[in-house]
Amino acid sequence: MSKQPRFKTPRRHPPKNSASSQKDPVGVYCRIRPLGVEDEECCIDVISGTTIQLRAPEALRARAYRNGESKETQYSFRKVFGVSISQIELFEDVAKPLIDDLVHGKNGLLFTYGVTGSGKTFTMTGSPGQGGLLPRAINMLFNSISPYQAKRYVFKADEKNGIDIQNEIDALLERQRRENQTSVPKTPSSRQKLDPEFGDMIQPEEAFMVDGVDDDCSYGVFVSFIEIYNNYIYDLLEETSEDTFQPKAPQSKILREDQNHTMYVAGCMEVEVKSAEEAFQVFWRGQKKRKVANTRLNTESSRSHSVFVIKLAQAPLDADGESILPDKSQVVVSQLCLVDLAGSERTGRTGAEGSRIREAGNINQSLLTLRTCIEVLRENQICGTNKMVPYRDSKITHMFKNYFDGEGKVRMVVCVNPKADDYEESLLVMRFAEMTQEVEVARPIDRPICGLTPGRRHRNQAFKEELSQRLNERGGPTDKGLLSTINMLSTHSLPTLPLCELSDPHDDITLPRLIEALESRQRYRLMVIEEYSKAANFMKSMLQDLGNNIVSNENFFHEQNGKLFERDNVIEENKAEILRLEKRTKMQEHKINLLQNITNVYEKEKGTLFQELETREQRLQNELSEKRQMEQSMKGKVTDTQHKWERECERRVNAKELEMRNQLWVKDEKLKQLKDILKEGKTSTHPEPPPRQTRPQRLFTEERTPAKRSSSPTPLPGCSISVEMRAGSKMGPAYEHRVIPKRRKP
Repeated sequence: MSKQPRFKTPRRHPPKNSASSQKDPVGVYCRIRPLGVEDEECCIDVISGTTIQLRAPEALRARAYRNGESKETQYSFRKVFGVSISQIELFEDVAKPLIDDLVHGKNGLLFTYGVTGSGKTFTMTGSPGQGGLLPRAINMLFNSISPYQAKRYVFKADEKNGIDIQNEIDALLERQRRENQTSVPKTPSSRQKLDPEFGDMIQPEEAFMVDGVDDDCSYGVFVSFIEIYNNYIYDLLEETSEDTFQPKAPQSKILREDQNHTMYVAGCMEVEVKSAEEAFQVFWRGQKKRKVANTRLNTESSRSHSVFVIKLAQAPLDADGESILPDKSQVVVSQLCLVDLAGSERTGRTGAEGSRIREAGNINQSLLTLRTCIEVLRENQICGTNKMVPYRDSKITHMFKNYFDGEGKVRMVVCVNPKADDYEESLLVMRFAEMTQEVEVARPIDRPICGLTPGRRHRNQAFKEELSQRLNERGGPTDKGLLSTINMLSTHSLPTLPLCELSDPHDDITLPRLIEALESRQRYRLMVIEEYSKAANFMKSMLQDLGNNIVSNENFFHEQNGKLFERDNVIEENKAEILRLEKRTKMQEHKINLLQNITNVYEKEKGTLFQELETREQRLQNELSEKRQMEQSMKGKVTDTQHKWERECERRVNAKELEMRNQLWVKDEKLKQLKDILKEGKTSTHPEPPPRQTRPQRLFTEERTPAKRSSSPTPLPGCSISVEMRAGSKMGPAYEHRVIPKRRKP
């Protein structure tokens, strides 16, 4: 189902092999419940036979228009059933093809989905005079196979999701044993014996039949009825204790996998039914045990998911067309699961409290798991991924995983309530239905029943009719006993008398003929009497021998009775031991179920912890990588700074050395000048007084650092100091030193 203005569907990958093309999408149908009397605003419009339009209520629509959004969306289904569609029209389009497939050996799954109060239970079960999908499916099945059903207990469930075949003698003994038990309900003979709450579901003129039923097979129908409450499976047909003071709580069942990798409920009671009335009684007996409660939105709200399973076993007849072939490998078992899902709900609207909150939470969680499985299946099929579908997260999805992974038709009826209060929930239901119709399920394969010549039962019936017709033409049916056969032979085997009319007293022909005929008749009579006497004597001797044997065997019979009594005691002890072991097994299964639930919780916690650990490890790896990057960047900065300071120190050392050299040179020059002055003073013993002059000026042009005044000039880095002497007076030469920049080498 595609929602037209919503989003663009991803491109599908081409099929890898021919088997992948043999798939059909899940059939999704929509049924709209009539608007209630107290409801005023409707949020669903039927556009066509396959399309509806969902529009928001006035308040939301006005807000959306102010924001420039659209609150009207169209959804497409395989077919849309409006408020005027009857139950029979819904059944003919949705469930009738599934019954055809069931009779022809194919599986099927039909479930109703929607919010609470949307009409799911009415669609599945119906009401008196308006039967739903389930009673009409049962009625159509028995209308089709009633003439070809096997006797009761010829087919027998093996408690491993399989069917065994018993011979007619064992089946007769089991029927007698079951009839002696008062706990087994007898089959109702007419509709007047049905429960008045469930009677008159189907009108006689609304009978459907399957075309092409194989009349060379015998059929047996088994039904089972379970519910999934708080994610536990309970058998609704299991007989519980009637003790009012200490009622026995029902035991939960577990799911197992058979040899064909098909999921089934272990220990679930499968009842063989022979008529639609009996199947209705079984269903209604379990329906009364189903968990329902009164909420603010629905007076009888389903608090559990119910699953009614119809299992059909068919086996071919022998070459004569009279008895069933005693070959289990030739038995074909097909089943149809009719599922009434509990409705999703919001506790704020239903006003749930206490245990109702827990029930609603489990219902919503199971429906969320179903939506998750459908979403993962859709993603795997469309995008070509191989993600694991979480079937085991819920009992309802784990039970029906074979229908999505294996063969069988899957159909869903989406029930919606058009009132404005359910707009938000209906929007989620439409999105789920849109996603479901994009999931494809493998197409069922036709299974041949047997390769014998067809028409065996029909030819056998025709031969019996012809034989009875011939007997009627010969004077009606006769007894096949020994005495009647002998009387018939003796009557018709006597020689006929010749004509006895005498016309001439000298006739020598008629009388000898008559005498000869009478003598032959007399001889024949004597022979018959002799044979009869011999047979009588033989019978007398046989009776005497039989009497003697009876007398002689009385002691043997007493001994055998004693042995039988002892064996009966042993059997009773074994039965008691079996009951004890069964109770212990059930207790162990219950413990296993509890441990499995605890294991699931621990696995979830383990998964959460693993996910948290992976997140922390990823975070730690990111921090380590950031730390390594920071260390590398810091090492680079330290190296750059170290090189920079090394160059600066080298430059300063060079400058200081140059400065010291200049200072030493200046001191040397001063010392030379002083030496020259001293030498001149020694040579002139009577020196003339020096002429009076002004204080010699010191022509120093030097730069000092502002931080500290120095008596010696401090050259700039990269400069050399040269001192230039000029001639002055004899008393003291004047000198100056200039700061001459030193050219750097290129």
